Amino acid sequence: MTRHTTAWVTLAALTIGGTSGFSRGGGKFSAGGQMESGARNPGFHCNANALNPYERAEHKRLTDKLIASRDRIVETEKGYEFQFSPKNVSLAELAEWVAKESKCCPFFDFHIDFEEQGNLLCLRLTGQDGIKPFILAEFALIEK
Repeated sequence: MTRHTTAWVTLAALTIGGTSGFSRGGGKFSAGGQMESGARNPGFHCNANALNPYERAEHKRLTDKLIASRDRIVETEKGYEFQFSPKNVSLAELAEWVAKESKCCPFFDFHIDFEEQGNLLCLRLTGQDGIKPFILAEFALIEK
């Protein structure tokens, strides 16, 4: 995938609109709507008020679908990559999930790649130092 194509996919993800989490671990919400993570780095907080109740419900539905549909989880140097078959998850669904997740968790860096001649769809989550333990805790990662 070229940088130009990646930029368009990212732009599409940001313009589709958007909610939060692949499978949130044991975080708690503060009075201000911030999710206080059980992860070791207290610098990452999800904003539960970033989405209205309808958006949250739709995001949960899509989150559940992505969890059930992921084929593989790959640890990377700076985060984790979730791999999907385009037969089970569409590029539009993945972009919608990213757009919503970025509203409540703006500290994530999202990367969507369409690889292997359109036979593999990948979502990579990265971010600042300390993001990997946060991803592990918040997304309850267990290799399928």
